[in-house]
Amino acid sequence: MHQNDQKKKQADKLLKMPGKLHRGPVNFKSRIAEQDGEIMAYATRDVITVPQTTPIIQAVEVMTREGFRRLPIADAGSGKLRGIVTNSDIINFMGGGDKYNLVSVKHKGNFLAAINESLREIMTPYLITLSDGAHIADAVDIILNRNVSGVPIVDTDGNLKGIVTERDVMKVLATEHSTQTVEEIMNTSVRVARPDSPVSEVSSKMVRHQFRRLPVVSDDVLCGIITATDIMNYLGKGQVFEKLVTGDAGDVMGLPIRALMSGDLHTTTPEKNIHDTAVEMLRQRIGAMPVIEDSHLVGLVTEYDLVKAFLEE
Repeated sequence: MHQNDQKKKQADKLLKMPGKLHRGPVNFKSRIAEQDGEIMAYATRDVITVPQTTPIIQAVEVMTREGFRRLPIADAGSGKLRGIVTNSDIINFMGGGDKYNLVSVKHKGNFLAAINESLREIMTPYLITLSDGAHIADAVDIILNRNVSGVPIVDTDGNLKGIVTERDVMKVLATEHSTQTVEEIMNTSVRVARPDSPVSEVSSKMVRHQFRRLPVVSDDVLCGIITATDIMNYLGKGQVFEKLVTGDAGDVMGLPIRALMSGDLHTTTPEKNIHDTAVEMLRQRIGAMPVIEDSHLVGLVTEYDLVKAFLEE
């Protein structure tokens, strides 16, 4: 048997194995004690917000223009935090989940009418937050043990002061070197999409399984990655309107995802040190890297995986 055939079979086997990351709650406090301090030292302070009355399309345009994965919603006058909208909320609304009812039921499939509804219709109103006197360890606790990728920071009156994300935490931890390799921490139970899969199918899969990205595979070869941000940008950059013939959502969601994938594909390999992978992800401002061997997908490593690995070491 040729060596490439052996590696391909190994890759196929890995993809069918259960994931390696079910390790229970992380004892983060002992690992990150030396990083304790006010959370505002690590957070983004100048946060762009919009009020609840903002039309959905306008919020998506802001997120697309600024490169945001989430947008806090606050009162224009007081700055009091009211909720948040994420790229996952947007793909849910576009056809991936229950928020699509705004399109299908209230507006009987009229996508143009639905995108001009206010954000309060699709935002997440009940938030996990941190106080502005919290420590970075408190943020890690929420991110890892409550599976929240971005945590708003508020003062005692509930006014938004900043936001801290997985990426912010990874910046703190990636200053340390590690003995671990990507193979030790990567998720090997990777769901994938095909280039011809319609946006509706991929959005639904992401919402159903709470994924923010899916590797795209053709003939067993990795050819790209599709993210919730890619799908959101489809709306935010106005490409959606080129597809709207009747105004119906079906015109929008039938597009194959190959039309939305970025031309830049950043990957890593199983033997690479996780510190080097984290630094590269920070440099490229991406949230995940497919792991490949001989062009075959063998796993996926995300910001969440890296943060957890640095703390467990």
